Amino acid sequence: MAIRCRQSGIDDLLVVEKADAVGGTWHENTYPGAACDIPAHLYALSFAPKPDWSRTYAGQPEIAAYLRDLVARFDLEKHIALSTAVTGAVWDGTRSLWRVETERGPLEARVLVSGMGALHHPAIPAIPGLHTFLGPLFHTSGWDHGVSLKGRRVGVIGTGASAIQVVPAIAPEAGHLTLFQRTPPWVMPRNDRPIGRVLQSLFRRLPAAGRLLRGIQFWTREARAALGFTRVSGLTRLAEAASRHHLRKQVADPALRAKLIPSYRLGCKRVLISDEYYPALTRPTVTLETDPIRTVTPDGVTMRDGRHHPLDVLVLATGFDVTASLARVPVVGRDGLILARAWGERVAAHRGLTVAGFPNFFMLLGPNTGLGHNSVVLMIEAQVEYVLACLAEMKARTLAAIEPTPEAQARDLAEVEARLSASIWQQGGCASWYQDAQGRNVALWPGTVVAYRRAMRTPDWSEFVLTPA
Repeated sequence: MAIRCRQSGIDDLLVVEKADAVGGTWHENTYPGAACDIPAHLYALSFAPKPDWSRTYAGQPEIAAYLRDLVARFDLEKHIALSTAVTGAVWDGTRSLWRVETERGPLEARVLVSGMGALHHPAIPAIPGLHTFLGPLFHTSGWDHGVSLKGRRVGVIGTGASAIQVVPAIAPEAGHLTLFQRTPPWVMPRNDRPIGRVLQSLFRRLPAAGRLLRGIQFWTREARAALGFTRVSGLTRLAEAASRHHLRKQVADPALRAKLIPSYRLGCKRVLISDEYYPALTRPTVTLETDPIRTVTPDGVTMRDGRHHPLDVLVLATGFDVTASLARVPVVGRDGLILARAWGERVAAHRGLTVAGFPNFFMLLGPNTGLGHNSVVLMIEAQVEYVLACLAEMKARTLAAIEPTPEAQARDLAEVEARLSASIWQQGGCASWYQDAQGRNVALWPGTVVAYRRAMRTPDWSEFVLTPA
């Protein structure tokens, strides 16, 4: 957003970042094995490619370095306030601006853009006795690199996207690793490969080659969504068969295999990709525990049937509190309307970006704009261009404020809900972090990236309240 603002001639801007460096989730999540599930060339910004990615799927250190490099490449240092947490924001209707409170003092802005991601508030499970554990206890997002796992008894709770990366990375080092599984994930082959110097040189000297690779990666993933990835379909059955084949190929023990077969449809939860996860579980020093946890004790974990697993270190690979991310920062719109209350029972936004009652407020990766099949960077870029179009219209018409009408927002939500009603997330037989407490998918876009980008190409000004200055 900051880069495109500057490229569009907007220099009066400030990026407020709570961490001590840029990078977001790629700065904070430094656990062993942390990497992206989207190919690196497709995960980079379209206007800022990186020709020398070292692997098909980049690891956390390389992505974090790329994001830091963007700051330098586009001269953003003077526009970023690090180690500055936002504690609230209030719309001042008399002056048509936002008053933003931070830990370092107040700020004022005509326009407020939320670039807050969803993956930065750890979800801590409500397990009895959890905090009585006397050994090192930490969430994957706050990995304690000062704790040695060598030869120690390590417990990992959770089998989601972080667990599937961290377990293979630490299993060889641990004396024994116990993985506590509540629900097995669907796992597909990753097919990760090093990208050699010859290819890196080709991408550097011939940028069109990098764009071609990116295009192939994009359209391959779009085809899955178009052919039925977002609903229960023939493609679902084919993908499930491929995943079961992957499992059979890597796990010979039928008893262990039985524990790893999901009971819900593929795509209902996040589909994970790995070539190392299943082999890690077959190691003689790894135990997969599928019975429910009764309690955590000072020296380990006790199961419902009374069996006890003595542990030296306990790792929580339990993901993030996604739906509450924005609600943690009080955003107060027109007439004292608090964002969390404006949403009421259903988190929603017009095009996933703007909210009625909140003038000049935009949310990047807002409700129902995440993806389960392609790169969310593509969604963010479409939203950024939409915001820039709104800012250009404000300047051209000398507007003080812009916000969607309640009717337009309601129509947009009805269209999303209609698409979701027959989706894999509603019909797949699972609960996931995509859903709110009522089981409604509030995180993902129920369609293709192409469809979303088409809808975001040009704002329909009849769907907005335009307030003159």
